[in-house]
Amino acid sequence: MRMSDIDVSIIILNYNTKALLLACLASIEKARTLKDRWEVIVVDNASTDGSVKEISNFKSQISNLKIIQNDRNLGFAAGNNVGIKMAKGRYVLLLNSDTEVTKDAIILMLDFMDAHPKVGVSTCKLVLPDGSMDPACHRGFPTPWAAFTYMIGLEKLFPHSHLFAQYHQRYKNLLERHEIDSPSGAFFLVRQEVINNVGMLDEDYFMYGEDLDWAYRIKQAGWQIWFYPKASVLHRKRQSGRANVDAQLRRQTQKYFYQTMELFYKKHYGHRYGWIVTQLVLLGIKLRSLL
Repeated sequence: MRMSDIDVSIIILNYNTKALLLACLASIEKARTLKDRWEVIVVDNASTDGSVKEISNFKSQISNLKIIQNDRNLGFAAGNNVGIKMAKGRYVLLLNSDTEVTKDAIILMLDFMDAHPKVGVSTCKLVLPDGSMDPACHRGFPTPWAAFTYMIGLEKLFPHSHLFAQYHQRYKNLLERHEIDSPSGAFFLVRQEVINNVGMLDEDYFMYGEDLDWAYRIKQAGWQIWFYPKASVLHRKRQSGRANVDAQLRRQTQKYFYQTMELFYKKHYGHRYGWIVTQLVLLGIKLRSLL
């Protein structure tokens, strides 16, 4: 990949989230100073809500903004990969269109990465509109045990238990920086060096799970992944997908969600566990998808 004097390439994937995207872009521009060397790459996955026209009109107000329009919905992984291939920054930041960055969030995260060269990926604290933390920004890998305790509700009952809360790991001090397994793709700051080493997002994942898969491969390659709560970003989560008001879209995204779980397990854990455990896990995923 090409390198330049750009510090960070901010990649925002959009699919029919025009109003949210405009708010996200406005927050980035408000946070940027004249000395900041950032580029913003918006990849549109064939939206039908006028997003591209709207942000094209907005382009003169955003410094170093590039717009890529796909002719079809490529999904999260492939869509972001289009932007990653164009990225020139020392760092690449995957940023959801339903986020709004605070004034110093990106600067704090870049400073943290510059000071810790062994950290390949980092994330900030994602804050939901009600003021609570989005648990997806602070995850352990979904081992069979972690997934089981999460799905049957033991993690919810015992959120600070080392035994039962291995997925979101709330037993750790969320006020202090520390190593985690995986952040959310909503704010995923990664070194270009890591991408060159590990590769891009796995396009077998259409929607959901690609961030976990990428984090798993990055950790397998020997890089660290850290949670840095000194920086925070608003995440207006559940604006689409499984929470969408459109019943057909909800069913489709639900299907993607459980297909992702099966794909991740077979790719990373299938060879580590015996036949019986594997069959039980796959049966559990299938039954869960029918609920």
